[in-house]
Amino acid sequence: MVQDQIIARGICDQRVIDAMMKIPRHIFVQEAFAVQAYSDKALPIGEKQTISQPYIVALMTEKLALTGTERVLEIGTGSGYQTALLATLADRIYSAERIRLLALRARRCLDSLKLFNVQLRINDVAGSPIGWEEAAPFDAIIVTAGAPEVPAILTDQLARGGRLVIPVGTDTSQQLLTIIKNEDGELQRELSVECRFVPLIGRQGWQA
Repeated sequence: MVQDQIIARGICDQRVIDAMMKIPRHIFVQEAFAVQAYSDKALPIGEKQTISQPYIVALMTEKLALTGTERVLEIGTGSGYQTALLATLADRIYSAERIRLLALRARRCLDSLKLFNVQLRINDVAGSPIGWEEAAPFDAIIVTAGAPEVPAILTDQLARGGRLVIPVGTDTSQQLLTIIKNEDGELQRELSVECRFVPLIGRQGWQA
C-alpha cells in the first residue's frame, strides 16, 4: 500500500510514510472488508460513513506539515484511522464525531494501539457548532467531510501559523483546500486534488 499508493503518487513526507507503515489499517474497517483494507479505495465503516482511500489520507496528513509538537483538531473521527495517524505525528489530538457508535469503536481501536494522546468528543446534538472552542487555538485542523464552504468557526480556532485542510464543494464532489493562517491573521488558500467525501452535516455544512 505505502509503496504503490503513497510514495509512487508523490507523498514524500517521511514522517507520514513511517506512520502509515506503522498503523494497521485493517483494524479500522469492518471485518467483512478487512481483506480490502490496503486497497486504494474508500470503504464503508457503517452508519453510511466511509474510511477514505489511503492516498487521500496521506495527502491530507502531509498538507498539515506536522512536526510532532502540534495540537490538532480533527472534525469527523469516523473509524479512527486518520486519528491514529495524527496521534502518531503530533502531540495532542482533539477529535470530534457526531455518530456515537463510530466514536466508541474508534476509541477502542485507538486504545488497542495505546494511542492515549487523543481526546475524543461525541457531538451528537442536532445543530451544535463544529469545532472545540474551549481547547482552541489549534496548530492544525483537518476536516474529513465535504463542506459547502470553509466554516469561519474553524478558521477562528486556527492558530497563527496554523493549517486547515478541508474538502470544499458540493455534497457529492469537492476539491481539497489547504488554508494557512499567517502571523498577521490573514488566510492563504491552496487548492489541490478533486475528491469525494461524505457531507459535513450541521449548521456549518449540509442538512441531515
